[in-house]
Amino acid sequence: MTTNELTLPQAKVRSGGRSPRSRRVIGAGKQMHAGPVTYLVLTVFALVSLAPLVWTAIAASRNNERLAQSPPPLWFGANLFKNLQAAWDQAGLGTAMVNSTIVAGTITIGTVLFSTLAGFAFAKLRFRFSSTLLLLTIGTMMIPPQLAVVPLYLWMADLGWSNQLQTVILPTLVSAFGTFFMRQYLVQALPTELIEAARVDGASSLRVVWHVVFPAARPAMAVLGLLTFVFAWNDFLWPIIALNQQNPTVQVALNSLGTGYVPDQAVIMAGALLGTLPLLIAFILFGKQIVGGIMQGAIKG
Repeated sequence: MTTNELTLPQAKVRSGGRSPRSRRVIGAGKQMHAGPVTYLVLTVFALVSLAPLVWTAIAASRNNERLAQSPPPLWFGANLFKNLQAAWDQAGLGTAMVNSTIVAGTITIGTVLFSTLAGFAFAKLRFRFSSTLLLLTIGTMMIPPQLAVVPLYLWMADLGWSNQLQTVILPTLVSAFGTFFMRQYLVQALPTELIEAARVDGASSLRVVWHVVFPAARPAMAVLGLLTFVFAWNDFLWPIIALNQQNPTVQVALNSLGTGYVPDQAVIMAGALLGTLPLLIAFILFGKQIVGGIMQGAIKG
């Protein structure tokens, strides 16, 4: 009897009990292992990425005279805590940290909330001129933010909000990028049938958003929240114009460390290190959820 004449059970026995299709599926699901070259490349990229932060910490632990010498120091010194204390006192970072937390936190919550609602509307709701409004929203991303500084400042001055935190918060509560980002995610991640099923069950629009849209959009909301928080925390142009040293954010407060005839580079680096620590802590606490959201979004896409 030839191989072609074998019955299906006999063919399975000859092939080790598995059909050719099952062997292909098993082969496709085989776990891939990284080789030494992969680990080497990843290690190099990690070291290059960490180099600026490590250099900032090294410079913050030295004094101004040592930083001016050549070659520069390549290891930590003994002045780290002294310089950190000097930067904290000179820049008034206590008030600045509180203000930046309020500003960045409020902007993050507002941007994530409004962008998710607008992204859901553009992705799943049908209304007139939706495509035109989406194009106009995306078009605002092409306008340089520097062009809006003068009219925005005049508007805030007319409202009597000069040197107040709402001057920094209000103009950035809504993000065109966030709206487009959430719209693109919800198009793939949120089935229309799920919304229709909730409607059939008698759910109101608010209940659909709370129990259907927000759970489906949670991974993308986490990613958008991190990006927004980092941007709001590091924003310098508009806060330096709208606020003063009596009511600063972290970036505005750090600007005062660079004044003087001979700026103390070690203290400046110590201030930059203090300003970076909250972002590192946030990523350490929420990094797993954020990376998981990025991977889930990539799989859904």
